[in-house]
Parts: sequence; C-alpha cells; structure tokens
Amino acid sequence: MTQSNRKLLGTFLLLGSIVGWAVLATAIYLIVLADLPWWVHITYFAVAGFGWLWPAMVLIRWMARPDEPS
Repeated sequence: MTQSNRKLLGTFLLLGSIVGWAVLATAIYLIVLADLPWWVHITYFAVAGFGWLWPAMVLIRWMARPDEPS
C-alpha cells in the first residue's frame, strides 16, 4: 500500500475513531458518572480527553511510514 493510500485510509479511520471514542466516553459518563460531584466530572473528562491519543499516535505513525522501495 502506498503512503498516499495509507494517508487516505488513515484519515477516515482517525475521524471514525475520534467519533467512536467521543460516543463511548459520553455513554460512560451518562450511565455511570452523571450523578457524581463536579470534580469527578472534570477528572473523568480530562482522562477521557487524552484517551484517544495513543491509538491516534499509532495510526499516524502507520500513515507516515515511507513507501517500501520496489
């Protein structure tokens, strides 16, 4: 797969994973944390906000990998 194809596919995967992560984080909030104090909400959203970074870094590293010489 060429780098340009990886970038195209990776862009869609990245956008989908961000939307999926936001839906999952919101669902967890609504089901588990809705009635807890404000400081729990802030802590949760700070942690959940950074939770998508690791998968995104892996995906971006894959997208940026140079083409193999033929």
